[in-house]
Amino acid sequence: MPAPADVPAENSAELTELDESAELTAQERAILAMEERTFRYVGAKERRIREELALTPTAYFVRLNALLDRPEALRAAPALVHRLRARRVSASDAGHAA
Repeated sequence: MPAPADVPAENSAELTELDESAELTAQERAILAMEERTFRYVGAKERRIREELALTPTAYFVRLNALLDRPEALRAAPALVHRLRARRVSASDAGHAA
């Protein structure tokens, strides 16, 4: 791959877009997409996690929690990541108060 100085200006924006979209794996993007969805019934989300992502709910939430700390996830879905980080902090604060 050429050094950044060797990349023509018209191609550098193209490379940046490709690099940013490739930072998250397909599964990581699917995890973020799952969090954007709304589920009406008890257990529906857990069932979808197993069916669509082939993960246990525990593994899903471990990966989601790690994903929230990554800048790539913040760039991919800023509103969602901020909302989930706030929820994580409030849940943590509630746990410490008990």
